[in-house]
Amino acid sequence: MTKRVYVETSVISGMFDSNDHPVKAQPFWDVVKRGEICVVLSDVLDAEIKSAPQHIRDYYNKMQESQIERIEETEESDRLAAVYIAARIVSPRHLTDSKHVALATVARADAIVSWNCTHIVNDNRIDIYNDINEALGYPKIEILTPDKVK
Repeated sequence: MTKRVYVETSVISGMFDSNDHPVKAQPFWDVVKRGEICVVLSDVLDAEIKSAPQHIRDYYNKMQESQIERIEETEESDRLAAVYIAARIVSPRHLTDSKHVALATVARADAIVSWNCTHIVNDNRIDIYNDINEALGYPKIEILTPDKVK
């Protein structure tokens, strides 16, 4: 079975960072291109990409549709994101970060990848996201940087 991996915005925009994100993420994109991973993309990601610089939008728009599963925000994902905010995993100012995790969780993705190590890929926060998920009947979700995807 193909692994379904939700991609958060920083993984797309990170391909153009001046740090080492493009080099570290390339193996992830290579696995995607080989069809070993199905990339799960959301309308929340779409909205963030629309306001990104043109070169990032171009990169995003060139992704192969055959390797993509598109999902949309729902009342269920919005409720879960609100629970994350109420639990103070992130502040209301970072609602979009909680929406990404909620969307991936509700879609039952196998993992979420992000370079956001403050609000998403953070061991303390990951534990709380997953504690809430389990308490509400959702499975745990793997949350990691693209270079850690196997």
